[in-house]
Formats: sequence, C-alpha cells, structure tokens
Amino acid sequence: MSLLGILTEPQTLGPLWLTVRVLAVAGALHLAAGVLVGYYLTGRKTVMRSVVDFLVTLPLVFPPIATGFALLLLLGRNGPIGRFVTDGLVFSFWGLVIASFVAGLPLMVKPVEAALRGGSQLAEVSRVLGKSEWQTFWLVLLPNVRRSVISGWFLALGRSLGEVGITLMLGGNILGRTNTLSLEIYNAVFSGEFDRAVVLSCIIGLFSLAIYLVLKRMSAV
Repeated sequence: MSLLGILTEPQTLGPLWLTVRVLAVAGALHLAAGVLVGYYLTGRKTVMRSVVDFLVTLPLVFPPIATGFALLLLLGRNGPIGRFVTDGLVFSFWGLVIASFVAGLPLMVKPVEAALRGGSQLAEVSRVLGKSEWQTFWLVLLPNVRRSVISGWFLALGRSLGEVGITLMLGGNILGRTNTLSLEIYNAVFSGEFDRAVVLSCIIGLFSLAIYLVLKRMSAV
C-alpha cells in the first residue's frame, strides 16, 4: 500500500485522532496540576508533602507496566476508587488520559519545583512588601518561571505521546476505541504490517522532533 493510502486509512486516522484528543486533555491537566503541585512541594517539608513528592516521582523510577497495574487495581470497577465511578475509568478514553497524565506529570512538576525554589529570594521580597501568598505566586513567581513551565509542559507531552505500559493497562488496547498511536505501532508489528508501523513511527517521530526543536529554541534564547 502507498504512503498516502496508509495515512488515510481508518486504522491510522483513528489512533491519530485519539492520540491528539488524549494529549489535549492530559496537556491541560499537566499545565494546571504541574504548576500547582510544583508550588506545593516548595513549601515546608511535611509528611504529606513527602508522600506527594514520592507519588509524583514514582513513575520516573517504577516500571510503566507495574505502575499501570497498580493504577488498574485502584481504578478498576472493584478498586477503592473505581467502584465509586459509575461509567468506569479503565478501558476508556479517560483511562488513556489518566495514563498520559501520570506518565508525564513528573517531567512537568520537577522543573517547575526547581525553578520556584530558585526564586525564593523574590518571594521573600514580595512578602516583605506585603503581598499575600497567592499574589506572590501569580504576580512574582509564576512569571519568573514561565520558561521552566513551558519546557516542562513540552517534556510532559513528549513523555505522554510515547507512553505504552501504563496506557496498555488502563486503556486495554481495544481496537477502534483505546488504541493510541504508540499502541497501534505495536499492533501493526504484531500483525506483520511493517509498512504501517514505519508510517506510524514517523508520525510520532515528527511530533517528537517538533517538541525537540521548541525546547532547543527555548534553550538558545
């Protein structure tokens, strides 16, 4: 089959559109939660902050498939969280969003946290001038770390784009429903459709290249 034929067939367009939708929702969550969690972790060290820091960092050091299995136990229909959700979270679009969000969150939170810690002197000055904590955050700290926020966001998107292990456990790789681009590459290879696997890999490669170029440009400014 020709390149154009592979690009326009439903088996390619479906996973591509699904991946774009997942990245859009997960990216919005990364932007909001990543900044707030990063700011929270800069506070005085407590047991709760240590627990949050551990949970956020865990996907970086724990095997993705094991992380996905742990989330499956929590969010499944019989899990402590999933049993309270009527429509279910796993094997659905929202399972894919959760997988992407969890996978990319550490790469969003850690740069933001480090940048905010570096601006501690600005925060002290702001407080001395009578600004509240939220005024200090929104008007002083956040503008000062915007480059780290943007860089972390793109890193999180890149990690989410290539996520397989957690996505496989929470999404189930249901054809036509939860098979993202990364999972569809696996499906294509498994079924012997190597031409389609190459095309899908190139699509993800273009996304990754765009993210790399943006990060490279930001580092050069």
